Amino acid sequence: MTEHTNPSLMAHVSIGTNDFDKAVEFYDKVLGVLGAHRIIDFPGAVAWGKQFLEFWVQIPIDGAAAQKANGTHFAFLAASTDDVDKFHATGLAAGASDDGLPGPRIEYSEAYYGAFLRDLEGHKIEAMYWDFSKAPVSAG
Repeated sequence: MTEHTNPSLMAHVSIGTNDFDKAVEFYDKVLGVLGAHRIIDFPGAVAWGKQFLEFWVQIPIDGAAAQKANGTHFAFLAASTDDVDKFHATGLAAGASDDGLPGPRIEYSEAYYGAFLRDLEGHKIEAMYWDFSKAPVSAG
């Protein structure tokens, strides 16, 4: 058996949905562009990732309506600026609304390239690429 170490700080995040089937269809498309796939799929919840479950969409466990959080957004790592562009275009084609066209975000760093969308229920999502040749990340 191969041992895997998850390099991420976060185990996972999850968002609620009021239209489960449409949300799952949407995230299959936009996360597929970034190389993610379904890792767990059961009634009322799906989790995507590349190796580990990282992002969940689910019907709220308490039975109340799902709500989006003001000031919260979810950023997904892209392997290239082209993948950021594809994420944005795929999201728009799947029904998302634009919340920031693909491009450099020099206010964050010369290395940062991102694009923002609002998903079908208004959650703010982003794809971002970090160009290590422009600004290496220090080990701290």
